[in-house]
Amino acid sequence: MNEAASNAQASSADAVRIGIVSISDRASSGVYEDQGLPALRDWLARALKNPITFKSRLIPDEAAQISAALIELVDAGCSLVLTTGGTGPALRDVTPEATLAVADKTLPGFGEQMRQISLHFVPTAILSRQIAVIRGSSLIINLPGQPKAIQETLEGVRDADGKSIVPGIFAAVPYCVDLIGGPYLETRDEVCKSFRPKSAIRPAV
Repeated sequence: MNEAASNAQASSADAVRIGIVSISDRASSGVYEDQGLPALRDWLARALKNPITFKSRLIPDEAAQISAALIELVDAGCSLVLTTGGTGPALRDVTPEATLAVADKTLPGFGEQMRQISLHFVPTAILSRQIAVIRGSSLIINLPGQPKAIQETLEGVRDADGKSIVPGIFAAVPYCVDLIGGPYLETRDEVCKSFRPKSAIRPAV
């Protein structure tokens, strides 16, 4: 698919290349229109100040194809790769297995936090098997399949006044990318306030 750039106005921030992968038998075969890629692209464009180049993939629930796509995106220089779909208990849900097959390290805390967030909305969150891994100097995260759940997982849970109750997983992403040698990601606090130790915060220009 063609690359798409956004956030060009944020020229002072590091440029970042992000892979986004929607995994669905029916969407990839044209039975219905994919919603995962637009949801990921929209949220990341709102959350990050960085200029982003997206590399998108829409593929079926086939483990070999998923693993190949992840390797391809990492090799293409994507510091962050987000997948959506294929993380449930159904027979065709193989995204976590395909992700683990290409991992150098696993980050269990991401999956734990994603389920904690989702349990605020649905009891079936315990069926979700999302994970996060590191391959080389890239962070790969499996996200839920529905746009609403994607946003909830990334942003976290807020009360009626907009105060954070449970942090979203993306709050930890910029510092993780720092630690594995990626670009300095800067978030917009009104969407997702990221956390770094004081020693890791880049001085304002």
